[in-house]
This record gives sequence, structure tokens and C-alpha cells, in this order.
Amino acid sequence: MPVKTPRAPARRLALNVLLLFIFAFFGLRGQAAWAKLRVATTVPDLAALVQEIGGPDTQVVSLSLATQDPHWVDARPNLALELSKADMLVVVGLQLEIGWLPNLQVGSRNGKIQVGGPGYVDASQFVTLLGVPTGTIDRSMGDVHPGGNPHYLYDPRSAAKVALGLAERMAALDPAQASTYRANASALVGRIDAARAGWEARLLGLKGRPLVDYHRSWTYVEDWLGFRILTDVEPRPGVPPSPKHVLEVLTQMKASQARLILVEEFYQNATLDQLAAQAGGKVLRMPGGTRFQDGERYLDRMERAVQVLESGL
Repeated sequence: MPVKTPRAPARRLALNVLLLFIFAFFGLRGQAAWAKLRVATTVPDLAALVQEIGGPDTQVVSLSLATQDPHWVDARPNLALELSKADMLVVVGLQLEIGWLPNLQVGSRNGKIQVGGPGYVDASQFVTLLGVPTGTIDRSMGDVHPGGNPHYLYDPRSAAKVALGLAERMAALDPAQASTYRANASALVGRIDAARAGWEARLLGLKGRPLVDYHRSWTYVEDWLGFRILTDVEPRPGVPPSPKHVLEVLTQMKASQARLILVEEFYQNATLDQLAAQAGGKVLRMPGGTRFQDGERYLDRMERAVQVLESGL
């Protein structure tokens, strides 16, 4: 007579397997629901804004440092790897990154952050652009940006507009956190506006004064604070000055009593110190961006810039 195998252990085993499958399925879904939004930005100013909007549940990386000229960044393989993992890529735009970013996008093989992809964000769309050239443009004119001047993040008014625009794009990618992004952006804009009122009062003495810049980086700050850019030390954007051009700039500075030369700290040119000394003035070496890797916020970076400008009053 055949021996019957008890069915209870087999049923119990099947039930346990089913429960494990259910727990694993919903556990994975739960992990996906709470996964951090991964954002890459081309410059640290944008990274700092995104981090304050996203908070600790957003993972942010900047592809460049505050000490680097954002026109010329070494497109290293590790940067392509960062882009391969990103849900969102935020760029300054206006061809600022055209010399290095496209190769990294191709190398990332990440369709989300390609131009036109759901995670690609050109932050220049959120601001009122200045310095848009007119007429025919060619390479003989130097590093001219056809769409407008890309250095809008030096103006806190533009940064506030960018923050609000980024919050909406982050909300579209991560609807579950949409209210958090919008609330954080609104609070950030409030802090920027409050700080800006103080900065403007401290820098009132710059209004109407003639200044010289090295690269054409200060168009938006000129519009914000009301000083006047007399001329550029670069004869054309991105082209180092010749001795003849430096002499022409010196002549203009003396004639207009311009005493200050603005330059980002990542431009190292000893000619500027000589030029300022001969004009009876000084070089103001401005922050090139937020020291995001060191935990600095955008407001901290702007406070450093204001302090440098104050030193020239």
C-alpha cells in the first residue's frame, strides 16, 4: 500500500515563497519611491541652488569647480560616469559649456540628460538675457555667445528666477516631492531677496562709477548695481591682451578715472596688477563660483563677492 506524503509542509513552503515574493516586490517598489533624485550641474552655483531646493533627499554633483573657468573644463571619463547616473542635468546654456559638455553627454549613454530629454534643463530659459549680440557673428570676434551673456548667475536676481524654474522641473521629474521642492525654492528666494537689499545698500557707492573687467563676465552685475563697464582687458572675449591693447586700456582708465578691475579668481594674469598699479587702482579678484564641494551655499558665495566689491569702495 503506497505511503501518502503529508501536504501541509508543501503548502507551507509554497506560502512562504509567495510571501517572500510579495515582500520583495513591494520592498523594491518602496525603495524606488524613496530613491534620491540625482542631479548633475555644469557649474557649482547651479549645484548649490539645486541642493537647497532638493534638500538632503537630492543627490547633487557639479561637473566643474569654482576654481575652474567653466568655458574650459577637462572632459574626464569620471564626469561621463556621473552623467550616466543622473536623472537631471542642469546647464548654464548659451554655449558656455559647448567646448566640453557634448562629449560627456554622448559618453554617458544616458538618454534622460541629452538635449531635449526629460532631465535636460537649460537654466538660461528662466532669466532675462543681456548682452545678446546683433548683426553677423563669426569666430574672428572671439568667444562671443550668440544667445546672450551666460554669466547671469553672478546677479542674485537671476539666481532667484533660476531657483523657481528649477523647482518646477524637479517637481515634474519627482512629483511625490513637488511640494517640498516648491516650498524650499520659495524660502530660498526669500533669503536671496532679503540679503540682496543689504548688499545693495552696502554697494551703493559703486553706482555710476566706471570699472574695467578682464573678461566680459559682469554685464548682469553692472545692470544690478548700476556701475559702468568702461572696457574689457581682453581685446575680444577669450583672447589674451597684447601690450598695445593693455596700453589702450590704461589710457582709457586714466581719462575716465577708473580705478577698479574686476576679474574672476580663476584667471591668473600678472598684467592686471601692473595695469591697476599704473592706473592708481586695484584688482578685485572675484569668486568664480560657489565652493560647493566645501559645503558653501549660494548666499555665502555672494556674500564673499560683495565683500570683495566693498574693498574697492
